[in-house]
Amino acid sequence: MPPVEEYRNLGGRFGSHNLHENRPGPSYRSNNIIFSTFFNGGVRAYDLSNPYQPQEIAHFVPQAPAGSRAGAVQINDVFVDENQIVYAVDRFAGGLYILEMEIDI
Repeated sequence: MPPVEEYRNLGGRFGSHNLHENRPGPSYRSNNIIFSTFFNGGVRAYDLSNPYQPQEIAHFVPQAPAGSRAGAVQINDVFVDENQIVYAVDRFAGGLYILEMEIDI
């Protein structure tokens, strides 16, 4: 998978947009792992154990959804529940993506 910077010319919007926030209540909470959306760069997870050298540890970038006016996926929001299920939304045509983490992070 190419680094997120290489998505800038693939169509639609590019760049970071949203984070899963460590809010009180029933949701995933971590002192080291963050989840972020990057429009056409999909959903990305980073380990911030070393804040001077964040490491990408996971990503999900689906194909452009049928009917997308952007010509690329446009992941807008992300939420991770207490069972480590990741919910991501495409802003135009892709709908809701539901992902399950393969390992505990």
